[in-house]
Amino acid sequence: MKNRIAAMTAAAALLSGCVSQMPQTAEEFRKAVPGAFMSTVEALEVDRPFRDVAKTFQAKAPECLNVRVRSTSQSTTSFQVIVVRYKPTVLVAREKAELHVQQHFEAGVQTVHKEPPGGYYLMVVDAVPLGGSRTRITFYRPSRGYDTMVAAITGWATGKNVGCPDLSKH
Repeated sequence: MKNRIAAMTAAAALLSGCVSQMPQTAEEFRKAVPGAFMSTVEALEVDRPFRDVAKTFQAKAPECLNVRVRSTSQSTTSFQVIVVRYKPTVLVAREKAELHVQQHFEAGVQTVHKEPPGGYYLMVVDAVPLGGSRTRITFYRPSRGYDTMVAAITGWATGKNVGCPDLSKH
């Protein structure tokens, strides 16, 4: 439980170490992640046509990622309840599909930076066609935590697992 709360807190502060404000757009998030503390850029190629990947993102993201999660942590000296609302957005163009995941803390986390509409950016995933039936997937994301979300989105991209992640588990 402590690891999950630490990961959520780290994600909230993902890019705050050396910047005066949090990214307000997906593009600002993409630019900030490569040099940010506890963040990573990961790319993989999947053997699936771009149009199929995009359709799956459009279907699964609203179904699986538009959720509210409540978690608690208790020690001998403290008790904490964190409530987070996740908001997915999928944008599809001819040569690129984007999946943005934002999080808004409804309770339990003090925000110190301006929050963009929809919440702080947690993850941005880009899909671009490589030709034939191959697609490149690029994740801009926290380097720790959110493994269930990453695994689900990877499964959607490959078409091998189209289930929803349990976002109460990081």
